[in-house]
Amino acid sequence: MQFQQLAYFVAVAEARHFTQAAERMRVAQPSLSKQIKALEEDLGARLFSRARGNVTLTAAGEALLPLARRILADADTARQEVAQLAGLRRGRVRLGATPSLCAGLMADALARFHRSYPGIELLVEEGGSRDLVRALARGQLDLSLIIMPLQSDDPSLVTQEILRENLVVVAPAHEPLKRPYLHIEDLRGRQMVMFRRGYDLREATLAACRQAGFEPRFAVQGGEMDAVLRFVEAGLGVAVVPSMVLDGRPGLRGTPLAPPGLSRTIALAHRKDVEPTRAAQAFRETLLSYVVEAGHDGTLPEGVELIAE
Repeated sequence: MQFQQLAYFVAVAEARHFTQAAERMRVAQPSLSKQIKALEEDLGARLFSRARGNVTLTAAGEALLPLARRILADADTARQEVAQLAGLRRGRVRLGATPSLCAGLMADALARFHRSYPGIELLVEEGGSRDLVRALARGQLDLSLIIMPLQSDDPSLVTQEILRENLVVVAPAHEPLKRPYLHIEDLRGRQMVMFRRGYDLREATLAACRQAGFEPRFAVQGGEMDAVLRFVEAGLGVAVVPSMVLDGRPGLRGTPLAPPGLSRTIALAHRKDVEPTRAAQAFRETLLSYVVEAGHDGTLPEGVELIAE
């Protein structure tokens, strides 16, 4: 089994088309097909079913795909690490974060890191925490900021809790503020703007409403963070969001939930079975130092408190 064969296999599995996979890999289609056949012979099982131009994975192919992706990702990480032995003058860090963290916390930490290590390439993936956990487990990310607790039984991640952030009820700023706090029960019967399915904030909001004994009413649902905030600004309804996303949005006002309220814990995570590259370790140190300094200086966004020391 060769790395090249696994790369060809993944390309065909993703494209579901041999010719398109060959074009993507910049190789002649007969050569790609020959390597796939050699891989099948080596494994003793067919990986693809080919019928009337339709290419689908067999059961063996389905089993191999996540393993192949992880092997290729680990090999790429190894190449990056070896290339960095001369020092942190070049390399790459693959980072994940939720949209709210990308817009706030991550941006300032990335700027500090880039000033210290301008030769390190930074690749950032935005997504829901559950999607980021899966990307970490598949070896597609080096580090990620995720929301605790983990919505997964996968024990392959190491996590370090760094911040706790309050959730607030956001509404258009022009609406009169009736009182300084709201209770979850106050959302009963109100039109709400809701995130897409699988979004951690959606699950947290639904769980809180159901614990209070009611199902929320949705005016619109299915958006990412920026879309949800814009829908609220347009007057479609209210939403439960992290407090830090309201920075720089004068058209919105967040009302805290009465104690104990709702909060979320932000953690930094990486795979347990793969030591982060030197570049990833350097970013981790930069991020933690930035967070600790901001916590001690009192410059963290309103509603955010430091956990890490």
